[in-house]
Amino acid sequence: MEPVPPLTRRRFVQLGVSAAALAPLAGRSLRARAAAPETSSATDPWRGLKVGIASYTFNKFSVDATIDGIRQAGVNYVSIKEAHLPLKSTSAERRAVAKKFRDAGVTPLSCGVVNMTDDEAEIRNAFWYARDIEVPVIVAKPTRKSLPELDRLVKEFNIKVAIHNHGPEDKVWPSPYDAWDAIGKYDERIGLCIDVGHTARCGVDPAEAIRKCSARLYDVHMKDIASKEGKSKPVEVGRGVLDVPGMLAALLDIRFAHHVGLEYEKDLSNPLPGVKESMDYLRKVLAERKPG
Repeated sequence: MEPVPPLTRRRFVQLGVSAAALAPLAGRSLRARAAAPETSSATDPWRGLKVGIASYTFNKFSVDATIDGIRQAGVNYVSIKEAHLPLKSTSAERRAVAKKFRDAGVTPLSCGVVNMTDDEAEIRNAFWYARDIEVPVIVAKPTRKSLPELDRLVKEFNIKVAIHNHGPEDKVWPSPYDAWDAIGKYDERIGLCIDVGHTARCGVDPAEAIRKCSARLYDVHMKDIASKEGKSKPVEVGRGVLDVPGMLAALLDIRFAHHVGLEYEKDLSNPLPGVKESMDYLRKVLAERKPG
């Protein structure tokens, strides 16, 4: 895989992003720009949820530009996609990229989506990758045949695997319930990443799935879509058909402790405006929710 080219100011402007959006806050380092720890419900706009970004959102941009976009979105967490750190990278390269995120105040909580075949060495490499970047969860699309191997490796590495559902087009894991039904006899560290958009397109209520699968829900891809029919067009969160307040309420009710990653798939050449709008809407919904 060719490395993502550095995102210069000139290139950012060419892609339609304003220079002002890129400008660092005056006199403040990346680390100083990190938000306060998200622990107090009185000061935390996320109400204890670990809201971040699935870095696929910025897959056309360099690691540095991705970090800057995440910080400008006002969040502190990331799920690292291979576009920003190839699976074939060395341990040293992996640690360096993870350190770059952490030094900027952005904590990696998962990686993926990692596509897995039945090859044991390939699957094992994904676990070493996750260990090197020190994340507790691999968001993955494994084969059904590989589940016994995953069962062995989650025990060996003590790293969770969250099976990502991809909607009606996916013949293996279309709905979170397909994964839920398959993993019951395996170690509890094999669980789910619910993609709320793909879930809705399967005719499944994402909020209901979050509640039903809460015992093994280890990651969430948050988004919105224009329609639940067909290959729906992604939109800014709050502009589509998904019940975003209901999904957030479900996550709060189950006290979800893992990554809630915005995966914004619209305007991939200029995602920041839509990311900011989506985050603003999520904050607004959480601010309006009554305590309890």
